[in-house]
Amino acid sequence: MQKPFMRIPYTGPLPPPIIVPRNANTTTGAISALTKFLFAPSTPRLSPAARTHAHTVLLTGAGVSVASGLADYRGTAGTYTLNKTYRPIYYNEFIFNHEARKRYWARSFLGWTNLHKARPNNAHLAIRELGKQGLVSTVITQNVDSFHPIAHPDLPTVELHGYLRSLVCIHCGNHLPRKDFQQSLSKLNPQWAAFLAEILETGALDSEHPDERRKRGLKTNPDGDVDVPGAPYTTFKYPACPACLASPPILSDGSRSIVELDANGAWSPRSTAGVLKPAVVMFGESIAAEIKTAAEEAVDNASKILVIGSSLATYSAWRLVKRAKERSMPIGVLNLGGVRGEESFYGKSNIGNDGSLGVRCSESADKILPLVVRNFELTATTG
Repeated sequence: MQKPFMRIPYTGPLPPPIIVPRNANTTTGAISALTKFLFAPSTPRLSPAARTHAHTVLLTGAGVSVASGLADYRGTAGTYTLNKTYRPIYYNEFIFNHEARKRYWARSFLGWTNLHKARPNNAHLAIRELGKQGLVSTVITQNVDSFHPIAHPDLPTVELHGYLRSLVCIHCGNHLPRKDFQQSLSKLNPQWAAFLAEILETGALDSEHPDERRKRGLKTNPDGDVDVPGAPYTTFKYPACPACLASPPILSDGSRSIVELDANGAWSPRSTAGVLKPAVVMFGESIAAEIKTAAEEAVDNASKILVIGSSLATYSAWRLVKRAKERSMPIGVLNLGGVRGEESFYGKSNIGNDGSLGVRCSESADKILPLVVRNFELTATTG
């Protein structure tokens, strides 16, 4: 029996970045090292089967989407960096606590508009070009913003932690588009809808930078979460799953569930089913077996792995790089700031290494990846 693949946050200190090779401490050096890493043939250290796959698998995190205007967790302006008291909601808390769900959906309601308007940035588009060149086989992303499948629909994406574009009922498995759910929330919460319209009009949500929002009385967090200190979250209402409402499902004990609405048409706490959840893997929740398998196979079917915009602070992501390391795959990291366990990734690979055997750069993905693509195009043209 396989062990559950759980999303667990890492709260320990992160080491300073280890630059590999040494000349990758400049933009020019980083471009050169990343280019050589991506274009290098399979290393002889891999098994014969693995050497047949001369492709790179990418593992991306929140840092990739910062240039799209979204908040990250541990960057220089990340939530964990600037808001030491921030604590994301956990799976069991959401499942079993009606008040916690009210608070979650109220904050999500406020943050959804800007998240929905945001678009892929130059890093996502550069990844698309790398896929077109046959250099990247698969993208495994921890992000839930759907930018990867939007930017490169022809390059396979494994969404490790799910996605915010839809909801799923925890009782019947029914899926519902998030934009439809937003409309339902507006109808059930007219005062909150008026408040959202007001802060959108004033531009208070135009900046995803925590300091800017704090000046306006808001706290911003990743994944479209906007906190208004002192807000009456207990008044917020959310709808029931329409499928459960139409046909209450059978519970695990064999009894028929109860799905009721309150006087306002919202999910009633008298209900025993009909709870909708974002289609993301919450902290403390296990990743679905088929997603775990798809991510592992993506690593196994590649000859190297490149981490982009992630500190690997969740075990589900760090474990994939550990798997690559155990398979003797070259490891690359493009991330501003430290990365969990990076001191164990390289060993002596810095000796005589031009980037082909491993690379570690501390640069912005949206700035460096387009230059890597351009460098490859120039090399192909002149070579």
